Amino acid sequence: MDEATVVSKVLVLEDNKPSRDGIRKFCESHNLVTLRAQAEHVMSVLKSNVDLGGIFLAEAFDGKAQGGLVLARRIHAIRPELPIFLRREVLASFEGITDSDQKAFTAAYVLENIESLTTDVDRTIFSLTYPNALLRGITEITKAALESQFKELDTLVEKPFVVKDRLIYGEIYTLIPVEGSWCRGYMMLQADELDLMKLVKADKTHVDPLGAGDFRNLNGLLGEITNLIWGAFKNRYFTSTDKPIFSGQVPIVINHLHRYISFGSDNPQLCFKYTLTDKSDPGKSLQIHQRFVFNLSWSPEDFAENIVSVDDLVESGELEMF
Repeated sequence: MDEATVVSKVLVLEDNKPSRDGIRKFCESHNLVTLRAQAEHVMSVLKSNVDLGGIFLAEAFDGKAQGGLVLARRIHAIRPELPIFLRREVLASFEGITDSDQKAFTAAYVLENIESLTTDVDRTIFSLTYPNALLRGITEITKAALESQFKELDTLVEKPFVVKDRLIYGEIYTLIPVEGSWCRGYMMLQADELDLMKLVKADKTHVDPLGAGDFRNLNGLLGEITNLIWGAFKNRYFTSTDKPIFSGQVPIVINHLHRYISFGSDNPQLCFKYTLTDKSDPGKSLQIHQRFVFNLSWSPEDFAENIVSVDDLVESGELEMF
């Protein structure tokens, strides 16, 4: 895979080892990262901050003939946005399954025809395509912004991934509109307050360590990083005449109790995770979760980077001829 290729994590709920192996091979060839959970831990995993794009579920899960159907009802009740792919033993269809139970699933298959899921995976998990230049550019822009605000930290950037869930990570998050002629949506940064506070106290930021206990300073730090990223994003990918084509909006719903956010769209969220670690004390680290949701407009065929020429740099004063 190209290093900029987008992946997605999927939860595999399967007792049968040969079936697990077949599912894993399918997932590896379709940019899906497989995770497993025992039956007794499934619900706690789904209520955690694990980012998921979908679920592969066996009809006879947990040693019961219809254990997967029972579990699917519970999963669909708390995470209806996640596509569930049901493995059956004989029929690659929903024949014999009630209409109400069918609503929980995206597709049914048997292991022998698992490749038939390719279209369903692309339609649900990978429904949007992202130019590689955009993926690389976002990581470059964000890494530069983080390194300008944190001192003496190593920055690890994970491979970009997409999720269908709508969970919020951490206590601090920022939200800013991202709007141009080829896209309209939002960028969100999320971080754990305590981990951020530890780095401020350790003088690893430009915030006065004595002000680490004031949550407003932490909010301001993440807000400044957000502004830096958006400014660089705008300069790199939009022009001065670049305007959104549409002006409509949809409500954003945030439920703090359930750590849930909805942008009023079924579109997947494009995610990046950055881990900043103190070089002198590896025990101090911070994860920054970055998400893009293009819920209002997405036209990747119109995407382009602004190419800055020598003449442009001279005209702006950034480069001098001598």
